[in-house]
Amino acid sequence: QVQLTESGGGFVQTGGSLRLSCEASGTIYPIYGMGWYRQAPGEQRELVAFIIGGRVTNYGDSVKGRFTIFQENVRKMATLQMNSLKPEDTAIYYCKAIVRQRDYWGQGIQVTVSS
Repeated sequence: QVQLTESGGGFVQTGGSLRLSCEASGTIYPIYGMGWYRQAPGEQRELVAFIIGGRVTNYGDSVKGRFTIFQENVRKMATLQMNSLKPEDTAIYYCKAIVRQRDYWGQGIQVTVSS
């Protein structure tokens, strides 16, 4: 089994920054990729950022140029640096990991950006 522990959410004003971290534990190798999705009230879950093999990254269009994802600690931790935050970034952010062709999700963490 794989467990994902998320941390770092919270409340910030427009233009501020937050950093989200997701650490995988359990039977975690090999990790194909890790990343973040988000879901705002009444909206579908959408891709924020994903990193594969510690190198290949994919970002949602709305966050390109503002958010950066990277892996560390022998690839079992994924960190999302979020800069220039906007009110429309307000959502619950979910960590996702792909391990042995299965998807695993974290519990979700709230990010709120005030205008």
